[in-house]
Amino acid sequence: MAHLSVLVAEFGEEVPYAGGLDRGFPFRGARVPFLNYQKGIYRARVQSGPAALSIQTSSKSPYDDEILADGFLYAYRAGAIDQPDNRALRVARELQVPLVYFIGTRPGWYKPVFPVYVREDDPVRRVVLVTPGALLGPLDEPEPVPLEEEIERRYAVRQTRVRLHQARFRGRVVPAYSSQCAICRLKELRLLDAAHILGDVMEAGEATVSNGLSLCAIHHRAFDQNLVGVSPDYIVHVSRRLREDEDGPMLHLLKGFHEAPILVPGRRADRPDRGRLDARFAAFLSLST
Repeated sequence: MAHLSVLVAEFGEEVPYAGGLDRGFPFRGARVPFLNYQKGIYRARVQSGPAALSIQTSSKSPYDDEILADGFLYAYRAGAIDQPDNRALRVARELQVPLVYFIGTRPGWYKPVFPVYVREDDPVRRVVLVTPGALLGPLDEPEPVPLEEEIERRYAVRQTRVRLHQARFRGRVVPAYSSQCAICRLKELRLLDAAHILGDVMEAGEATVSNGLSLCAIHHRAFDQNLVGVSPDYIVHVSRRLREDEDGPMLHLLKGFHEAPILVPGRRADRPDRGRLDARFAAFLSLST
């Protein structure tokens, strides 16, 4: 988990398999993979203990349907209940050892959730309940511990669910814009977000690419605060408040794009929905004076 924390610091909350997770981590002179790219339940060959090291879910899996208030439902591998992978998963509950849960957000990219613990085992339904834990202690050697309080566990699950939603939404929106900011064309992936045109709490605010814009961190914040708007004809508008403010290098990042066209995806289906932009632009106009 310490080596995985380094990768998260390097790439952000989503880590690619190629050039990231495929590096593995050093252990007793060997290079140990973080996960098995081909299957869900993974136990490393160098392990002496019987429990799994990590589990993974594909980006194609509808994992929103598998998240309960207390944790994540994770299915056994197909086949006999006592086949090696299923034994490794069930023993993880018996021994209460920490695992890493790699949740696919888009092809080749994962959000690692760690530590997690297998809290319940249901052999009849062939599923286990996986709950988040915490890393406690010194920054250089934090220890994984389970969360015993129900309130803590449920809060951790809610936070993880929000981050997974954001990661999956980002994993669809940002590539649609060729991994660039739609306003300033910045290409640094670690500084790009997926901004909702209409918030996901609204009726038309579902997490579809046409309800999103790929924006760098500063333009995302300005868009969320209605300091920058995008009209239904895909033109950037900067609020009068910012345009009349004193000039400066940071302000130019905002003021310099007033009345400029945004970058739009090549696929028509991925382009920002004009109806949603119209509704959002109306809110911008009412607040931009």
